[in-house]
Amino acid sequence: MSMGVDGIGALWTVALIWGAAALVPGPDFLAIARASIGGGHRHGLACVVGVLCGTAAWGAAGVLGVSALFVAAPWLYLGFKVVGGGYLILVGLQLLRGALWGGTTAAGAPSVAARGDATAWRSFTRGLAANLSNPKTAIFVASIFATILPPSPSAALALSTVGVTTGVSLLWYAAVACFLSTPTVRRAYQRAWRWLAGIAGGLFILFGARLAVER
Repeated sequence: MSMGVDGIGALWTVALIWGAAALVPGPDFLAIARASIGGGHRHGLACVVGVLCGTAAWGAAGVLGVSALFVAAPWLYLGFKVVGGGYLILVGLQLLRGALWGGTTAAGAPSVAARGDATAWRSFTRGLAANLSNPKTAIFVASIFATILPPSPSAALALSTVGVTTGVSLLWYAAVACFLSTPTVRRAYQRAWRWLAGIAGGLFILFGARLAVER
């Protein structure tokens, strides 16, 4: 089914807006950075796949009108925010604990096994959880549907929008994962991992607290 010139133009607009949003560091970026620097490109890309699955899920939720459910049932949205914020705070506390008291390898950085990142599957689930913990993504997707797409978009256009948001996230976060897993970056991390883990932990706690208390 053809989407027409207007539909293609809308997709380009979605790509630009979503790309700009992805450039702003948030829980997804921090989770991918943590996995890539600490576990290499395999763990980083596994985390990226988790984030992409979450992005696709929120996009599908936007298509299905889940954001309208959040509006109709504010308590449900509040519950998602509190649970999601609590998860991010927990991750932040774990990072701070590792920075202050975590075990180290001979090189000075925490080992992958010591941090619990023993498998790529664990990195995948952390990426998925980091993305799904923020229901504001659903509201952002809904705003895109409301302001950029026509009032009654075709199924092809709606699904293409989900594909575009997921594709843009793939390009950006895969590049981030590959860059941060390079030997030079990882060696720099090994020298300063305690400071970086502490900063990342503080940011996770900040994101989580803001998510939980914002109305």
